[in-house]
Order: sequence, then structure tokens, then C-alpha cells
Amino acid sequence: MRTKASDTEEGTQGEEVIALHPAESGMQLGRALLHALHNAGISVLYQDREMQTVWARNMRAPWAASGGAESSDILPAAQADRIAAAKRDVIASGNPQALEINLPAEDGVRWFQVWIDADHGDGGAVQGVVTTMVETTDQKRREQTLTTLLREVSHRSKNLLAIIQSIATQTGRYSDTMSDFLTRFRGRLQSLASSQDLVTSSNWRGAALRELVSGQVGRHGGDPHGVRFFGPNPYLNPNAALHIGLAMHELAVNSVSYGALSHPNGFVEVTADLQVKGGGNTELSLTWVEKIPAGYTGPSQKRFGSVALERVVPASLNGTAKLEIAAGRLEYRLVVPHGNFETE
Repeated sequence: MRTKASDTEEGTQGEEVIALHPAESGMQLGRALLHALHNAGISVLYQDREMQTVWARNMRAPWAASGGAESSDILPAAQADRIAAAKRDVIASGNPQALEINLPAEDGVRWFQVWIDADHGDGGAVQGVVTTMVETTDQKRREQTLTTLLREVSHRSKNLLAIIQSIATQTGRYSDTMSDFLTRFRGRLQSLASSQDLVTSSNWRGAALRELVSGQVGRHGGDPHGVRFFGPNPYLNPNAALHIGLAMHELAVNSVSYGALSHPNGFVEVTADLQVKGGGNTELSLTWVEKIPAGYTGPSQKRFGSVALERVVPASLNGTAKLEIAAGRLEYRLVVPHGNFETE
């Protein structure tokens, strides 16, 4: 049976010590500790006051290559000097130190946490130093990735809030009553939320154009099969997905209310065309075409719908747009420059 040293003998340096069962040996304990060091990826080095290596256990690269010594042939000179200086301070003061070390590697940088402790003799004098080294590269990279993601989320949140503010301002400008404003504003927010769901589900990569178009039409009760999609299916970046989604929302609401999709057999044609321009850059030409009934009173009126289609959306993408309504036909053409999408 094991007993606490505090019950049987005075603990060393105030630490709790577990006494060995008579049947157990120091060798068994040593083997167990070596397995623990190996499994945890911990390297331990003991050096005397002159910093000569007395023993080392589970030494891994780059520490194994240096034999535990602070050799500038193995470690970068600045890091080797830091470790050596810290050990000298520990020997002189008897106080422990902790360092974070980064070393160049083929795939970037390797990170290590290094603890340096004094080994006190029976009289309290420092007779050596114990150096414990653990690689923390994976943890460090996770922390860096998390920091990058948080910054990206902050940036995208500010961008989304700016879009919402613009929509609120423009919707208010072209609304006659509070009820009219709330109805239109809610619809546009829900459009943004729908596009944002696609962006989030792709780990912020963006959204496929075809899925974005069918999703916006389907949200308003229009038959998704009433959208006839032609051409390639480029992948829009997050900003393009939100703004093109807003354009599709305005066109879908208008079509379901007044246009082709307000009739059982009505349909719209959406065509995507990728064209290579000067300098080898590719631009996306997106066209929405539908037949409109006689007496049509849709976005030809200068309300937010036409403002969003002709000004807000193209300006946000550094593109151009044109809305034409004539001879029983509505055509909206949006030209999106490279940088807003990618092709497979």
C-alpha cells in the first residue's frame, strides 16, 4: 500500500512525495516515468553547475542533435544564447525560469516550451539544473488559426453591418409608411441571412451561384424549377454572395409579385457566362430574363429595388449593371469582375 510522505517522512522542498511499496523498486518507477515522458513528448536534461550534461532522457530533435548543449551549430544563435543565459541565472539565483522558443523548420516554425529548474542539494545549494522541453507547435498553430479566424469574423461582421445599415437607409428613403418599411426591410434581412447561411456552411469560402439563385427564388414561394439556369456555376466569394443574393432577392420578389413567377407556368432564365478579358482576367456576366404581363408596374419605378439592382450591387462588386424593361420583357444584366468568384 502506498502512503503519502507527509504521513511517514518530511516531503522534499515542500512537495508531496509518494512512498514506494516495499515490493516496488526505483527501477520500476524509472521505467514507468520514461514511458510517461515518451508518451507525453517531454524531453528532460540534467546538467551540473558547469552545464555539463550528466544525463538526458527522451531527447528529441533538435535537442537530441545538440546533445542538450546550447550549440549555435544546431540552434539559432539567439535562441542558444537565451537558453544558456537563463540556465546561468537559475544556477546563480536558484529561481526557476520558463522560456518560449521558436525554431525554423521546413514547414514553417516549431515552438517549444522550456522550463529550467534548479536542483538543490541537501544544504540548499544549487548543484545542477533540470531542463524540461515540450513541443507546443500544434497548440501554437491552433492559437494562431483561432486568432486569424476571429479577426476574419470581426472584419466580416463589420462588413455585414455596413450592408445592413445601407439597406436600412435606402429602404427608409423609398418607403411610404412604417409598415411598408418593416415589411421590405425584414425581407431584405432574411435574404442576407439566407446568403449568409450558404457562406457559413462552406466555412466562409462563399456560395455556388446556382444554389444562391434557386435559394432566393424558393424563399418567396416561387417554384425553384421556374428558374432555368444556363452556363457555368462559379463559386462566389462571401461579399459577392451577399450582394448578388440581394439582387436575386429583389428580382425574385418582383417576379413572384408582378412578373413571370406570379403565374403557374411562368419561368425566368438566368444565364451565367464567363469571358476572358484583357490581361487574362475572367469576368462573370449574369443575366436574368423574364416575360412580363401587360400593365406591368415593377422596378421600373425608381424605388429601392431598381436602385439596389443598378447602383448598390454593382458598386459593391466594382462591376456594372443594366436593367431594361420593354416590349413585355424584363432583362437584368450584371457584370462581375474577377476577384469576386472562382471557377472549378
